[in-house]
Amino acid sequence: MAKHFTLVVGEHGFTYTPKTDQIAAEAALDGIYIIRTSVTAETLDTPAVVEAYKSLAGVERDFRSLKAIDLDLRPIYHRTEDRVRAHVLICMLAAYLVWHLRRAWAPLCFTDEQRPARSDPVAPARRSDNALAKASRQRGANNEVLHSFASLLDHLATLTRDEIIFTSRAKIHKLANATALQRRAFDLLDATIPLKPM
Repeated sequence: MAKHFTLVVGEHGFTYTPKTDQIAAEAALDGIYIIRTSVTAETLDTPAVVEAYKSLAGVERDFRSLKAIDLDLRPIYHRTEDRVRAHVLICMLAAYLVWHLRRAWAPLCFTDEQRPARSDPVAPARRSDNALAKASRQRGANNEVLHSFASLLDHLATLTRDEIIFTSRAKIHKLANATALQRRAFDLLDATIPLKPM
């Protein structure tokens, strides 16, 4: 309130006067958000600045997801600067890895793979026809059942390698049979399922 009114408190009363210029200036900005950047207009035009700003929400979501959902990283308290830096680096690498996995596994998830280009970056984003079809049918282009990223990770976690020890000298390694979904996930990464321990 104080920024919009001049307040005078005296012995016999209290008076206030509205700061009409300031109120008018703020009213002109109602419904508008302002983004300030140090990048020149030649490097990044206005729509690109807005898109970059809006993409920060995705980064924040990914970090929340990294810490609590996808990778279940918990707070770790470090006592030295080097360890703090190492922890931050590991978190950044994990976020980058998750970003790549989300892109590679988009055909297996509800991810919008063909986001329509927006003529107005401020307007709400629209989902593509492909994403709407995925959501309504719950199936992908190859008629595969779609998953959330978290449920896909849960399914991949069932691909286990067991070490069976018969005696002190006799042991074998057994890899669980991969499901079609697990094989497809590895194919999308252009990777093979490792048969031997690393």
